[in-house]
Amino acid sequence: MNYEEIKIGDSATISKTVTVHDVETFAGVTGDFNPLHINAEYAKNSRFKERIAHGILTAGFISTVLGTKLPGEGGLYLGQNLKFTAPVKFGDTVTAKATVTEKRDDKRIVKLHTVVTNQNGKTVIDGEAVMMIMEKK
Repeated sequence: MNYEEIKIGDSATISKTVTVHDVETFAGVTGDFNPLHINAEYAKNSRFKERIAHGILTAGFISTVLGTKLPGEGGLYLGQNLKFTAPVKFGDTVTAKATVTEKRDDKRIVKLHTVVTNQNGKTVIDGEAVMMIMEKK
């Protein structure tokens, strides 16, 4: 999407059901084998009573929205803040949404409110992203 086409209030979403395979693959790629995510016996004794997805795996779905839909091609991630507000369990379907809140024309920078919710509408991540929109050649 071209910078000029982006309007304050524009939004986009993606949804994904989180699987055991997703979590185990993420652990293998990143090396984050925290037993809360990998070990069912350990997780059974946690406050969650079961294994949960990595927060950063879930936050990755925000990157998917930004990189593929809004702003999509030409968007360069400059920053992201995140607040993790609830766990994501295996089988949860999460929806990541990005909404344009500000534009800075001199630098072609866009700020977006980012939120991830589960299938019950509960917010699991809340934050803000900052993107620079590169000119297309």
